[in-house]
Amino acid sequence: MTRLELGLACGVAFGAVAVATMLPMRFPDKRAALAAAFVDRFAIGLVVVLAPLPLPAWLSGAAWGLLLSAPSAIVTRAWAPILGLGTLGGLVCGVIAAWIGAAP
Repeated sequence: MTRLELGLACGVAFGAVAVATMLPMRFPDKRAALAAAFVDRFAIGLVVVLAPLPLPAWLSGAAWGLLLSAPSAIVTRAWAPILGLGTLGGLVCGVIAAWIGAAP
């Protein structure tokens, strides 16, 4: 499995988890909210795998997850759930990338 394939897989999986956690919630425009959440989390999964930082994989993933979640947290002011899930998801994607050891 290449890094791109793994990044796409992590992005799709993380995006699906984010959407699943939001399904029971109510939003003025639910379709837009779910699409934005999917794209936001997809980007985290992709970037964590394709652009690792010179840190341990789990820390690199957590850092990317936190950084890429910050704009959504600022706009929505839902700090804890957005930053928490983004950081945790980035950490998991980083661990998966290190564990699988996808070829460049």
